Amino acid sequence: MTVYAIRGAITIDSNTTEEIEKKSVQLIREIADKNKDIQSVVSIIVSTTDDITAAYPAKAIRESGILSAPVFSCKEPSIDGALPLCIRVLVTVCSENATAKHVYLGKAKILRKDLFND
Repeated sequence: MTVYAIRGAITIDSNTTEEIEKKSVQLIREIADKNKDIQSVVSIIVSTTDDITAAYPAKAIRESGILSAPVFSCKEPSIDGALPLCIRVLVTVCSENATAKHVYLGKAKILRKDLFND
């Protein structure tokens, strides 16, 4: 077994509980769907930009039941010019197949231009 990490990020359209919960679950569902070979999720770290205050993305991810693991939440550093309204995740997994399929959705695709050409 190998321990490795899967990265992901998504942006929300507005700082509302509904939008935060919807997009957080969308991101973790996409990560789970693209990484079907995951045998065991060790932990999930969720970070948010300072402008996300209406709800906890980590709570929505935990309550979704899509991946079962401890979830930790933190704030991104406040950096001039950083992508606003962004939720990022780092999913640590244990698997026989250590091929991570990272997921960047919405405006968060600009964070990893090497993965997306559009």
